[in-house]
Amino acid sequence: MNLVREKTVPAVADPMQPAPFRVRRLHRDLADTFTMDLEPAGTPRACEFKPGQFNMLYVFGKGEVPISNSGDPTRQECFVHTTRAVGFVSRALTTLKKGDPVGVRGPFGNSWPLDQAAGGDLVIVAGGVGLAPLRPVIYHVLKRRRQFKRVAVLYGARSAADILYRKELEKWRGRLDLEVLVTVDRASDDWRGSLGVVTGLIPKLSFPLKEATAFICGPEIMMRFTTRELAAAGVREDRQYVSLERNMKCGVGLCGHCQWGPLFVCKDGPVFRFDKISRLLWQREV
Repeated sequence: MNLVREKTVPAVADPMQPAPFRVRRLHRDLADTFTMDLEPAGTPRACEFKPGQFNMLYVFGKGEVPISNSGDPTRQECFVHTTRAVGFVSRALTTLKKGDPVGVRGPFGNSWPLDQAAGGDLVIVAGGVGLAPLRPVIYHVLKRRRQFKRVAVLYGARSAADILYRKELEKWRGRLDLEVLVTVDRASDDWRGSLGVVTGLIPKLSFPLKEATAFICGPEIMMRFTTRELAAAGVREDRQYVSLERNMKCGVGLCGHCQWGPLFVCKDGPVFRFDKISRLLWQREV
């Protein structure tokens, strides 16, 4: 009789197999931007992610698209994604209703280095919908406010009508332990705030930046010039981090769609330390 008991090998989740989720809530933030809450539809699971990571959202019969997590990382009952409807799949997401099915793969990618930033000053710079991947950072910081020294959020939008998370920005600006500066490229008659690109807010900060860490997300041209202006203000390049967006298809570095020079954005990023990719970031053809 064989008395040797065979070991049970736990099943490994297939990263290419979407998990069943359903729409819990869909809210239109701007004319072309919406936020979607997704909850598990099958086996109960925690919606865990780290600030900066993304999911692949699959619309059945339409296709798949990478979307950054934009919710509170401490709330694990659902995934929250904010995106702009600019492509076939993202536009299909806007047609979904409460209870409709969505496939979810992920979370994928690395995260913002919050542990490394703790203990010092932090500057968060966002442009347009680039505020969405940084919102989990703000949630994290505000719930652990004593772990950070001075914290600032600099945000730029095309116009006042394009300001994302307006109510939250107003709430954050009302705090005494957070500096929030907002600017727009084009001002309407009733706009009373700053006018110009987001880099114009850097000199307006109330504290010096020589000891600060910076997290940056937005259009690539905005990130290029933001890194330059931050460096001029004293932020070392090895303390600047950017989040990049490329045409990601698999999320695990197999398909090659998001290859960026020697890197794969989905696997090596999407968050990169600026001094390690500065040459690539300034080469537009890469």
